[in-house]
Amino acid sequence: MNLIQHFIDGKKVSGSSDRKGKVFNPAIGKQESEVILGSKADLNLAVEKAKKAFEEWSNKPPIQRARIIFKYKELVEKNSEELIKYIVSEHGKVFEDARGSLTRGLEVVEFACGIPQMLKGDFTENVGTNIDSWSVRQPLGVCAGITPFNFPAMVPMWMFPMAIACGNTFILKPSEKDPSCPLRLAELFSEAGLPDGVLNVVNGDKEVVDAILENKDIPAVSFVGSTPIAKYIYENAAKNEKRVQALGGAKNHCVVMPDCDLDQAVNGLMGAAYGSAGERCMAQSVAVAVGNIGDKLVNELTKKVEALKIGPGMDKSSEMGPLVTKEHLEKVKGYVDLGVKEGAKLIVDGRDIKLQGYENGYYIGGCLFDYVKKDMRIYKEEIFGPVLSVVRAKDFDEAVQLVNDHEFGNGTSIYTRDGDSGRTFANKIKIGMVGINIPIPVPVAFHSFGGWKRSLFGDQHMHGPEGVRFYTKLKTITSRWPSGMRSNPEFIMPTMK
Repeated sequence: MNLIQHFIDGKKVSGSSDRKGKVFNPAIGKQESEVILGSKADLNLAVEKAKKAFEEWSNKPPIQRARIIFKYKELVEKNSEELIKYIVSEHGKVFEDARGSLTRGLEVVEFACGIPQMLKGDFTENVGTNIDSWSVRQPLGVCAGITPFNFPAMVPMWMFPMAIACGNTFILKPSEKDPSCPLRLAELFSEAGLPDGVLNVVNGDKEVVDAILENKDIPAVSFVGSTPIAKYIYENAAKNEKRVQALGGAKNHCVVMPDCDLDQAVNGLMGAAYGSAGERCMAQSVAVAVGNIGDKLVNELTKKVEALKIGPGMDKSSEMGPLVTKEHLEKVKGYVDLGVKEGAKLIVDGRDIKLQGYENGYYIGGCLFDYVKKDMRIYKEEIFGPVLSVVRAKDFDEAVQLVNDHEFGNGTSIYTRDGDSGRTFANKIKIGMVGINIPIPVPVAFHSFGGWKRSLFGDQHMHGPEGVRFYTKLKTITSRWPSGMRSNPEFIMPTMK
């Protein structure tokens, strides 16, 4: 049985814990690895190593840090096939989807290569007579990231390249369901010349998470996952005086207007709802059919959902792979059962799919509901599976109200040919990421990723300019050099003269 260890101070270590987790290949439903579940002592050791490494790394000129990151980008590209296979074998998403997710992570690495420019401060000469003022951004120290199973490469790469480029050291706690890719990413950074202790990986479960939240030497925590855990991370990080960005759950709506290009809308919804088997925080899980478009939309979706090619991720013809675990498969099936019980019309039922030779894999076919109501749990709750709900709205205003009333505010899209509708939607919608004729509006690396409402706890989004602000603290210096004239004491609030 393959044993997955931690990566601390530049080498693989087993740590102090004898607890292990099971890592499965979801395509065949078989355990292929064990992962060591770390202890508080393991986390604290990693922090000590990272704290020591910070002393030298934080003083390294940004241009020198950037050169190592450039080399890292080259190594990730060179080893991309290996990394993609790790993603597919432990998460289950299809090969090209895994490639795309790795590419989106690499875009953040590319952005981090420009850190010398991004860390330039502001300078103002003569804010007062012979007084100058300037501001600089300096690193925080040992930062930590807690990442989910659905993007074992992309989401960690939203965090540690930016933190490290800014001069911090980093502790990564990846999902214990698919830890091989994050571990390999850390090894490659070391091969690129990153000093030992700057990037560490501690595998584990809640024990390691709580150790991160309690450790006084970690000033900042980044998290992506479900809303209940995001809220837990946010509350406990704040209680322990840490800054935090905690991205939570989603229920993304796609508003389909009567004037839209229907083929474009249907194809966009197919990829956004069923890509990665719906295991995306940016999945479009609700289609809002406006006016008389509903029947046409459902008819076209039905044909395509029924034709979805379900299979193992390594099969290049597969359009949708398995879910990540048997437990999650049962959870998603349970939501489909619930939707039927609640009175929604199940148009396409993927619960009973069987694949020859993969009978033990964690597969479910695409599911499509129509006439879903806003008081149903399948509408209100995040399913995180290939289940698309169609809700009918009489007009544009009702559709906008529906989106704005939902507790989640991660992403949304509208399909329309009308510029006024698109502009009004973008302006009025209370959502963090908006697409106009774009199915999955994930910002590129030089913008920032994050939602509103209960999809984000904390006030700063992830990667891009917001990432630089999150992983640095601002210092402003005001100076005057004596000119030979002595001044008298002043007992009033100083003003610039």
